[in-house]
Amino acid sequence: MSFTDVFIKRPVLSTVIGLVILLLGLQGFASITVREFPKMKNTVITVTTLYPGAPQDLVQGFITTPLQTAMSAAEGIDYLASTSVPSQSQIQAYVELDYDPDAAL
Repeated sequence: MSFTDVFIKRPVLSTVIGLVILLLGLQGFASITVREFPKMKNTVITVTTLYPGAPQDLVQGFITTPLQTAMSAAEGIDYLASTSVPSQSQIQAYVELDYDPDAAL
């Protein structure tokens, strides 16, 4: 008789042991603390502009590109991501980690 035969013959025992392991794991997860990692702030500033009736290339050329050029010169900006669709431009400025978002804005 091997070790696993006990659990095959007694499924209630294996269920109880499984539940005990689950409860111990949940208790351990709830009581664990993370002291090594500092609190971090990662901020995204989104600028949305509307130009009703304008095609995508016009929005890209006259709205998105000049705004990106101006926003990229600001301090604290890590990188920019933008999308241009007909009548709308959206630019997302990702602020450097732990940089004051008000100062970047």
